[in-house]
Amino acid sequence: MTAEDALRVDLAAAFRLIYAMDMHESVANHLSAAVCEDGEQFLMNRRWMHFSNVCASNLQLLDACDPSIMQTEQAPDISAWTIHGSVHRAIPSARVILHVHSTYATVLSTLKDPRILPLDNNSARFFNRIAYDTDFSGIATHEAEGCRIRDSFAGKKALMMGNHGVTVLGDTVAEAFETLYYLEKACKTMVLAYSTGQPLNVLNDDLAEQTAASWDAFTGAGEAHFAQLKQWLDKQDSSYRD
Repeated sequence: MTAEDALRVDLAAAFRLIYAMDMHESVANHLSAAVCEDGEQFLMNRRWMHFSNVCASNLQLLDACDPSIMQTEQAPDISAWTIHGSVHRAIPSARVILHVHSTYATVLSTLKDPRILPLDNNSARFFNRIAYDTDFSGIATHEAEGCRIRDSFAGKKALMMGNHGVTVLGDTVAEAFETLYYLEKACKTMVLAYSTGQPLNVLNDDLAEQTAASWDAFTGAGEAHFAQLKQWLDKQDSSYRD
């Protein structure tokens, strides 16, 4: 199996897992992964393909520097091209990009203050490690909007997109998936904590930073988690590998 083949399998698995965890939305939202060092060539789901139908072989190979694809019948979703193309083209280190409108992250993104506050281990994981974009400009259909979103990351690997959803970056599919997994859990904690109407017991900055840094000792957990989720997928439906 070539490196691209293995990447296709992992990315297809991420689609199926996001579907299984109900973090998908109709035939919208997109996941992508770079196949070359400069990040300009990348894999992404085809336009309007449901996450449950994505498999390794039907991922589309695109060139971020060749917009001519947008004038053909094989054109990807315009918003996907705008966001993913802009990031892959300008940030080679963004090997994997996962953009979803998962329920709790989207709910939190609609608040006047969409910050993930350090309330527990999971929410503290993102202390000073997530960027916030509160300048929502509608569906991303223009290059300028893609560039604005790209710049909003400001060196971080997670972006809360105000009134929109979330996007995470990773060196591998497993890493990006683990970030998304914990990001949704952190947002769920925030939404449920707010729903009680009681004052929040927010960790002080020093303890929050200490907790966030402690997550570095668990970096291998994401790879282990993803590998075992793929084993679960294989028992349920291994067609993602096709």
